[in-house]
Amino acid sequence: MAQAPQSSGDAESGLSLVDCDLHQSYATDDELAGYLPERYESRGIVIPELLFRHESSSSRPDSFRGDETATGGYNSADVYAGSSKEAVIDILDENGTDYAFLTHQTDLTINGIPNTDYAFELAKAANEYAMEEWIPEDDRLLMSLFVAMEEPEKSAEMIREMGDHPRVRQILIQSVVGRNPFGQEYYWPVYEAAEEMGLQVGLHVSSTGTGTMYPPTAAGHPTTSIEWSSVVPSAYMGTLASLVTEGVLEKYPDLGFNFIEGGYMWVPQLMWRMDNLWKAARSQVPWLEKRPSEYIYDQVRFTTQPAHFPEDPRRLTKLMEAFDAEKLLMFSSDYPHHDTDDPEHALPPGLSEEARERIYYKNAQEFYDLPDDPADLE
Repeated sequence: MAQAPQSSGDAESGLSLVDCDLHQSYATDDELAGYLPERYESRGIVIPELLFRHESSSSRPDSFRGDETATGGYNSADVYAGSSKEAVIDILDENGTDYAFLTHQTDLTINGIPNTDYAFELAKAANEYAMEEWIPEDDRLLMSLFVAMEEPEKSAEMIREMGDHPRVRQILIQSVVGRNPFGQEYYWPVYEAAEEMGLQVGLHVSSTGTGTMYPPTAAGHPTTSIEWSSVVPSAYMGTLASLVTEGVLEKYPDLGFNFIEGGYMWVPQLMWRMDNLWKAARSQVPWLEKRPSEYIYDQVRFTTQPAHFPEDPRRLTKLMEAFDAEKLLMFSSDYPHHDTDDPEHALPPGLSEEARERIYYKNAQEFYDLPDDPADLE
């Protein structure tokens, strides 16, 4: 059984672990469809299929609850991973988690739905379902509001309507591959509303959907899940570069962005490259008042999952020290997916005690303005 890292937590804070990525779900489509407006009742839940899946299952076997089939597996039509509140509460207890951000089922590829009105209503339904069915279950659960980025005005209105709940701490863009880079001005109403409501922006990776969007990589559509997973950072790099160079971070200085489930070893290369290019071509982005890396250090964070270590993990420790990763990283488990990270093994050896504490809970507590006691959020 996993336990909270012994190196984290102190008397001053009272926290030990904040999980920035925990995927809750629903047991059947009908559960979620009941929250759709009348005009979409007959449609139900119709979403683009994810392009890539793990060979066995996208989720851990112990995250399922229900009757096993004759083959020893579970009937995915009836039982979805993360749909069991019991399993989710169990993992909070096992890890010693003080707070966990609910980040919805990744199969809900909202931003890959061609009918943008339906995409918006599905996002709203998912939020209402989570607010009613999940948030009351445990004080440690925090809410991420799904947004349909291709309906920015409607989504901004929804953020203002639902964003004042004390346990709503961020909006969530599910897929960093959109019709256009998300830094473009068309999407700014979403960011304006989030900043106005004091919420941060979470961005979560997804392959979006078959045949409904542009390829998720610059080289085209990958063939396998291992190919896609290997180049996920390229999608994040494009999104971060767009947010910085289009001026989103300059325009909304009180707004923070958390890049979830994309790793972080790509971050220093992008920062160093952008800084050098900015020095040579500042006239192209006259609205940027400081180096790209300064905006990133001030307003952008990255989660630890997936933890991919080299054969000698000390090399990763040196890289983390080279770009002050202790200031930029926040722990995430990615439960209940097959590559869920145990908090004890999410960080390489050799990091200082202070660095580990910052990554396990302090950075998230500051980024999301979380009190020591979850009861104080009410």
